[in-house]
Formats: sequence, structure tokens, C-alpha cells
Amino acid sequence: MIKHIVMWTLKDEAEGAGKAANALRMKELLEALGGLIPVIREIEVGVGVFAASPACDVILYSAFASRADLDAYQAHPEHQKVVAFVKQVAASRSVVDYEI
Repeated sequence: MIKHIVMWTLKDEAEGAGKAANALRMKELLEALGGLIPVIREIEVGVGVFAASPACDVILYSAFASRADLDAYQAHPEHQKVVAFVKQVAASRSVVDYEI
């Protein structure tokens, strides 16, 4: 099983909206991928992260059966649509993938 965790800090304003609105939009878009990309085993998105260090605004946790499934998810056209939005609103990104 591959775990994929991503943490973003968002810009104060982007795409005509503030940080809070963009965080909720990201949550909606990312969670929708669970119904669109069959290789996703689990997906959760958190916003309003409490006292994280370093600070972050949105966290994605997802799980995949294999590295090949994670690669398929990352290349999937629906994921790439979300990536395009995220790139416009994110100021920074951290990611970790690990196998259990």
C-alpha cells in the first residue's frame, strides 16, 4: 500500500478568491477525484489545519495499492485538471510518499 500525503500553503488571494474560499474549493475538487479515478483506495482532505509547523492550509491524504496506481493517478486527466487549479492558488507544497 502506498500512502501519498501533500500539504499546501495557499496564497492570500488567487483566482478571484481568498485563501479560505480557495481551500474549500481545493477540498471539493480533490475529494471528487475519489469517485472519478478508480485506483484511489482512500482519500481525505483537511482544511483549517490546527497549529501545523510548518504552517499549511490544506492537507491531502490518499492511499493506493501500488506505485503504479499512484503514477496512474498523477497522470490521470481529472487529476491534472485539479493540479492546474492548485498551481494557481498554492504558494508552497510539500509531499511525502511511503509504502507500508
